[in-house]
Amino acid sequence: MPIWIFRISTLVAFPFVTYTYLGKDWNSFLGGLACGAIVIAGEVLFKRMRLIKIMIGCTGVLLGLMLYTLIGYGMQNFGGGVDAPFWTQYNQHILIGFLIFGLLAALFKARDLEGLSYKGHHLKIADVSALIDGRIVDLCDINFLSGVIVLPVFVIDELNRMAHSKDKLEQAKGRRGLEVASRLQENKEIEVRFTSKTPKAPTMPEQIVKLARSLDAEIVTLDFTINKLAVLKKVIALNVADLATALKPVVLPGESMSLFIMKDGREKEQGIGYLDDGTMVVVEEGRKHIGKRVEVAVASIYQTSSGRMIFAKIK
Repeated sequence: MPIWIFRISTLVAFPFVTYTYLGKDWNSFLGGLACGAIVIAGEVLFKRMRLIKIMIGCTGVLLGLMLYTLIGYGMQNFGGGVDAPFWTQYNQHILIGFLIFGLLAALFKARDLEGLSYKGHHLKIADVSALIDGRIVDLCDINFLSGVIVLPVFVIDELNRMAHSKDKLEQAKGRRGLEVASRLQENKEIEVRFTSKTPKAPTMPEQIVKLARSLDAEIVTLDFTINKLAVLKKVIALNVADLATALKPVVLPGESMSLFIMKDGREKEQGIGYLDDGTMVVVEEGRKHIGKRVEVAVASIYQTSSGRMIFAKIK
């Protein structure tokens, strides 16, 4: 409510001052009203804009002023000491033009500069596979991932393309990825920034790796190709699948555990159960215990290309 009092007071005070002290006519009144409206518009604009964008805009204005000064200096010192007639006649207009050019150029590039003007391993680029997987949100929730999550615009565009695909599975993946990106933005535990930088490369994995190299950032991914490319290009890749594998509980032969037998196995009298991380446990003589929780002893462990498999016996 106080902000509306300020705005109304500004609209009343400016016309009153100009009408009273600059001349009691309509021009003074309308001039004061215009000044009040400009002040309110400036207040609303600065309130909605982030500080970094204001700073980028000011930097653009300063660059425009420097460019104007350098050109003027060149004309005075390398033009025989006499300015060009055009420059002399339209000096103020040219100055305003350079200032506006600097401001607009800086604001148009603000999306690239904002949050990405500094580099380092606190920047983590999320690729398509990481967003579709969704576990990146859980890692951010528990503060396992720190720094700034960078979402490239070309990754979001790819997810949007997938979300509008005629293939139902691809469509579901695209929508899932966009939903995860939205959840990341709502997460208060970590900062999320977008970048429109799109490196020139024939494939998206190469674009991701090139972008990471240019920003000296890390990549959050589940993509095997990106993982291998990152190793070749000496870029750090945080593979969520590798993390999940590394965090699987260690089970040793002879160790006992409590296991719920869910279904029968391929062989006669075998029962199948699962650990909390999804590892399958094949239990000998476990068929008659289906639907029950029993104590089993680990007999052997096999590592396959698709994961780990444990064989156990009823204890």
